[in-house]
Amino acid sequence: MALAKLGAVVLDCPDPRALAGFYVEVLGGTVEADGDDWYDLRVPGGQTLAFQAAPGHVPPKWPAPDASQQFHLDVTVDDLDTAEKGVLALGAKALDAADRSRSWRVYADPAGHPFCLCAC
Repeated sequence: MALAKLGAVVLDCPDPRALAGFYVEVLGGTVEADGDDWYDLRVPGGQTLAFQAAPGHVPPKWPAPDASQQFHLDVTVDDLDTAEKGVLALGAKALDAADRSRSWRVYADPAGHPFCLCAC
């Protein structure tokens, strides 16, 4: 028997409103503000993704065995090329996306958090 249920995945970032705006464009859903330093993204049928102000946020490095990425998000998409164009237009940066034979590609969101686009 579980002791708890997962409430939300929270990303620290310098501008939670802007990062919530990025992810609502990527994942859909609705954004709800709780002050200026916390935003929730409610994804239909999915887990809440929250964004918390962290003025001293230092993005992880990719790849860097000596500077852990801590965690990353896997985002499932129907078409990698279409999704890639979309996230890059929204401000993502490619970190490891050159190998087109793989079923996944790695990007950083505008605050520097790594995430993968993964083919269904």
